[in-house]
Amino acid sequence: MKKMYPLFLRPFCSVATKTALMLLLLLMQLTTTLFAQNTGTVKGIVTDENNATLPGVTVSIKGTNQATTTGNNGAYTISVKSPADVLRFTFVGSVPKEEIVGNKKVINVTLVADSKGLKEVVVIGYGTSSKKDITGAITSIKADEFNVGVTTTPAELLQGKVAGLNITKSGDPNAAPAVILRGPSTIRTDNGAQEPFYVIDGVPGASIDVLAPADIESIDVLKDASSTAIYGSRAANGVIIITTKKSKAGQTRLNYSGYGSVQDVSKKIDMLSADQLRKYLSDNGVAALAKPLDDDGSNTNWQNLVERKGYSQNHNLSYSGASDNAEYGASVNYFKNEGVLKRSSLERTIYRGYVNQRFFDNRLKLNLSVTNSNSTDNDIYQQYILPGMLFYLPTVSPFNPDGSYKENYQRTGSGTLNPLSLLNNNTIKNTSNKTLINGIAQVDILSGLKFTISGSTQRDQTNANSYLNSQSGLAVNLNGVAKRTAYLNTNTIVESYFNYDKMFGKHVIKLLAGYSYQQNRTNDGFGVQSQNFSNDNLTYNNLFLSNPSSLSQIAFDNNPISTLRLISYYGRVQYQFADKYLFQASLRDDGSSAFGANHRYGLFPAVSVGWRIIDEDFMKKAPVFSDLKLRGGYGVSGNSVGFNAFSSILVYGSQSSSKFVYNGNVTNSIGPVRNENPDLKWESTGTTNIGVDFGLFKNRITGSVDYYIKKTSDLIYDQYPVSLTQYFVPTITANAGKIKNSGIEVVLTGTPVKTKDFTWKTSINASHNKNVIESLSNGQFNLPQFYTAQLGGKGQSGNFSQIVQPGYALGTYYLWHYMGKNAAGVSTYLNAAGNTIATQPLTTDQRIAGNAQPSLIYGWSNTFYYKNFDLNFLVRGVMGNKILNATLASLNNPADAKLQNIPTYTLGESYKDINAYLISDRYLESGAYLRLDNATLGYTIKPKVQAIKSIRFYLSGNNIFVITKYKGIDPEVNIGGLTPGIDNNNYYPKTRTFLFGVNASF
Repeated sequence: MKKMYPLFLRPFCSVATKTALMLLLLLMQLTTTLFAQNTGTVKGIVTDENNATLPGVTVSIKGTNQATTTGNNGAYTISVKSPADVLRFTFVGSVPKEEIVGNKKVINVTLVADSKGLKEVVVIGYGTSSKKDITGAITSIKADEFNVGVTTTPAELLQGKVAGLNITKSGDPNAAPAVILRGPSTIRTDNGAQEPFYVIDGVPGASIDVLAPADIESIDVLKDASSTAIYGSRAANGVIIITTKKSKAGQTRLNYSGYGSVQDVSKKIDMLSADQLRKYLSDNGVAALAKPLDDDGSNTNWQNLVERKGYSQNHNLSYSGASDNAEYGASVNYFKNEGVLKRSSLERTIYRGYVNQRFFDNRLKLNLSVTNSNSTDNDIYQQYILPGMLFYLPTVSPFNPDGSYKENYQRTGSGTLNPLSLLNNNTIKNTSNKTLINGIAQVDILSGLKFTISGSTQRDQTNANSYLNSQSGLAVNLNGVAKRTAYLNTNTIVESYFNYDKMFGKHVIKLLAGYSYQQNRTNDGFGVQSQNFSNDNLTYNNLFLSNPSSLSQIAFDNNPISTLRLISYYGRVQYQFADKYLFQASLRDDGSSAFGANHRYGLFPAVSVGWRIIDEDFMKKAPVFSDLKLRGGYGVSGNSVGFNAFSSILVYGSQSSSKFVYNGNVTNSIGPVRNENPDLKWESTGTTNIGVDFGLFKNRITGSVDYYIKKTSDLIYDQYPVSLTQYFVPTITANAGKIKNSGIEVVLTGTPVKTKDFTWKTSINASHNKNVIESLSNGQFNLPQFYTAQLGGKGQSGNFSQIVQPGYALGTYYLWHYMGKNAAGVSTYLNAAGNTIATQPLTTDQRIAGNAQPSLIYGWSNTFYYKNFDLNFLVRGVMGNKILNATLASLNNPADAKLQNIPTYTLGESYKDINAYLISDRYLESGAYLRLDNATLGYTIKPKVQAIKSIRFYLSGNNIFVITKYKGIDPEVNIGGLTPGIDNNNYYPKTRTFLFGVNASF
């Protein structure tokens, strides 16, 4: 670290309190309470504009904690104490209304729809804005729109809901989903470098793992740079802002939500049974398998032995309350998810509490929130078990006669280790404890002028433990191998900013100016591995009892502690004229200690405009339109995610390949392991976005269309070749590339039917994105292309199956071209000279063959309400992408059927086809699919009991069916990283889930 950044905190003027006025107001309130007559109760009915009754409307007495809700018939009854009491009626999607009690005993109210959410508040970063005033591309998803199901992270709540957001996940309970917004914008993959930047309740960079889905109020997705540039160097991949639930004035609530589920593998690969394999070998003239070593007469289905039904449960209990001057609440969430592979599971408990207090006539606001997440995940060695349960011979039993696991360590081929032994003789157990503390103070200095300061700290303690016992096939004759790691990461953030809002005449101006300081300290801990234990009883719990025969049997992690600092200055201007001409501009200056001394700071500007055409006089001649807004913007945001403190400096380390004798001991030499690059700087993404928002027929139909061009320059790659005459190490981390994403997004939402008893709401979103790498060189550092996806396989260990090259998309396949079978039934291929050959081709015979990026992503959600019933379903899918089914390629090996099992697919192959397993474009399949992702049927009970607001029961199914031509387990393969779209014996089976749940509010 060459430069340390101090934190500058400046004192600010405090606001004088108006004590005399407060005392006067208190005296007036006491007088009213003492002398007013008790008017008893007020009752009435609340209806909408169509005169349909509205159940669930909150009716409160303004300024008190007293409140009630309307019943199924829209009726309410509430006790009042004074004619001066004011009843406040609030309902989601409607304009709040207030009525003075006076001498009235019956007050009936009609609530007006809030113009389909045009006044809805959207979080935009360091502030909020009404939906109608937004000039950027922002999608807001509320809690009642979230996906229902067994979700391990909040990102899964958005799957299929946001145009341009591609989320892929397998059935692994411990794996995070891959989240890509508007295409990949970097060729780095470390530490979420391709994923959006998360902000939780104003805390930038907070871990989403600390949140329970039931505690989330809304999620706002900021897509274009005019919206995200206010977050500067971390926002190139978009920003996802999460707002948690808070109590509302006048309400005291006790809520419970929970479900239990059962999940099973949705699809298996059809492998041969033992009898089928014996017959296949016999029919092809192959000698019988060696008995009893490779055939003991058994008929073992290894997939069934490894897989199971998974049972999951989730419980969330929350309490919240509010008064005129405070809101408070607490919640606890317990979640347990059993994976469909035995011994894999996730168990997590989350505690959350908050208090918001206002002082001095609401001029000072103090907020404090604390969240703690404690999780335990049990895992297995998937890289061995997933292929093993397919390849391992079905003709042998899992056990020897003495009960030990049956193994044949001399057998060659794939999947040579007993899958059940791999499952039970090896243990992986990880624990994680994450704590997020956030405090906020806001002062109203003058009319319209606010100062906010916030401080947060996140502490992540992660402990990883593994043990390969004395019977493990992964540690033969080592008498047990144990490894323990313990690392602490801390993230400290201070934000301080001014907001100034002023309205004069037809002009509205909003100003923001702020300062941010962030420090990340990572890898504060250690990792050590040892072996040779006298027994397996303590597993990894006491490494002191190991008996390594040499120092080489003790291994330490090479994860040095690092501290990274980021300081920023930012500002934003928002201007409106006549409520129809909109302008916004922002600028952020970021400084990071991760980058070179010559480029520590970067500027990230953005500007956008909007025109509310609907408010023009000429639109009165087009009554079919109820809303119409044109918006456009350009901005630049950066990507510094995934870097450590040593990215740009000269680093020395141990060079194990070079040793010398020192004082009679053989010692590792110390030398440079990373070159210095003082010119290393930010990746910068410039985005142009043009969009239109519209509403038709009094907003019964609403929608938006966005077109964008997103260009990223100064791509960072850590393997640029350099001369050893100028540098210590043959590669350097440098900026030299460009990548482009362009596309269109369409969203259409409507309410086709709305009557007294029945409502149908529907929403569809679709997006098209084209990704292309424009350059990997800049003159100083040159790279024509590089290869990725080294998948291995018989005789293919040095082959790569994807290429990163200018002019093509990230995830472009580079494969041999399959030409069919010759007369002998042997697979043939096209070589570089244009000839068809029946031998294994050379690497020079590979050619470009499609890519993994989808051309269309879509989702269609429907919700039906009939009286107390509700039904929702979501259909989603992708089109235009290719999947390399390397799993099928490696399985399709008829000539090795005497060593490993084969799928039923191979029964159609000639036994003489010695090339069938070679990875080629034969195994490049369409990744298109249409999935009924979720269907939920619910019934809500609203008892005529004051203490119970509502109870809802529901049944839900996930991944109910999928329509696809893909031959693998599931077409939803990982789309993230440098090797997207590859299925290579590593896919944790997708699950089909059915659950029963209840939501209760008291």
